[in-house]
Amino acid sequence: MTGNDVRIRTDDIMGEIQKRGRTRYRPHADAALALADGRVFRGKGFGARAAVGGEVVFTTTMVGYQEVCTDPSFRGQIVCMTYPLIGNYGIHPQQSESRRPWIAGLIVREHCALPSHVDSAGTLDNYLRDNEIPGISEIDTRALTLHIREAGDARGVLVHDAADISDSELVARARAALIPGEHDVVGEVIALEPETIGSETGPHVVIVDCGVKRNIIRSLAKRGARVTVVPFGTSLAEIEHLHPDGVIVSPGPGDPANLDAGLAIVSGVIARGVPYFGICLGHQLLARAIGAETRKLSFGHRGGNHSVRDVKTGRVSITAQNHGFEVDAKTLPNGGGWHVRLVNLNDGSVEGLGHDTLPVMSVQFHPESSPGPQDNDSLFDDFLNLLESVDRDGR
Repeated sequence: MTGNDVRIRTDDIMGEIQKRGRTRYRPHADAALALADGRVFRGKGFGARAAVGGEVVFTTTMVGYQEVCTDPSFRGQIVCMTYPLIGNYGIHPQQSESRRPWIAGLIVREHCALPSHVDSAGTLDNYLRDNEIPGISEIDTRALTLHIREAGDARGVLVHDAADISDSELVARARAALIPGEHDVVGEVIALEPETIGSETGPHVVIVDCGVKRNIIRSLAKRGARVTVVPFGTSLAEIEHLHPDGVIVSPGPGDPANLDAGLAIVSGVIARGVPYFGICLGHQLLARAIGAETRKLSFGHRGGNHSVRDVKTGRVSITAQNHGFEVDAKTLPNGGGWHVRLVNLNDGSVEGLGHDTLPVMSVQFHPESSPGPQDNDSLFDDFLNLLESVDRDGR
């Protein structure tokens, strides 16, 4: 960029600041976030002037707010970003992980009204407004995060135009809010029509979409795979008719204990010897299919700094995570070849399962990242190698 280009860009930015100061961006200091346990935070609203209810959670990811907004696993949740400045690089069409944002609401410490990235195609404020999602800024997100860590993920409401609404009324609304697990959030996020992407000659991977992120599809396609995405609820017979070389059950929102319809898929794929890769929700459904149970975490794992250890090799990697439930290790079957392959170093929770002989792998975290570290991108190579080894041995 030349000196003239810099001056032109600076002039553009200053002109936009003045314009928005006059007309566009006028944050209103009458928004409120209320939790069902009685805690109320008041601040400035941005995004859509609306009122929403949901589960209030936090994520420790430092960048990638657009990927967070468009991650289907956040459906039904009001998300607190622990990093203090959000919105500074704007919105980029290529960085969405789904066809639309799925969060119920967004909580930030400081909202940047004017992004400075040269490739920005819009502001976070307008993006949320266009998608009817409210945001709140100028609250103590650190205090909120510490409160959630003590109390656990909470029912809550985010309300604009709340200056004349009492704390008690806001808390009453929060107590009546629905949270994921109390309604069908998977059914809300899946695409209803199948799609096929990638090479016509590569190994054929069928992804069961429970809330799939686009980078899972991209990660396979760029490795030469042909990827067919089918909605959750597709029957085992329909999947078999596609003649997959391997099956992935994707991440997704909600309580895995409510998704009995997915268990027949997982059990059938495993019984037929087709390589299986369960990611996040797909990992939890694998555990349920082999007789284990899942349970809710106190405040979930959400962010890009979760350390996971491979039990066999001792290798530790940093992972991207977004889930509120875990596999109960005590309920895993004894014998039968199943074993815990990966564990979380923070709380010892199960991060992956394996089998002594079956072509099965699962992870609780997100190897596709987006956002987050890419330490585990090679797991897609491992899965495709698993497909090749099964083909060589015959099945």
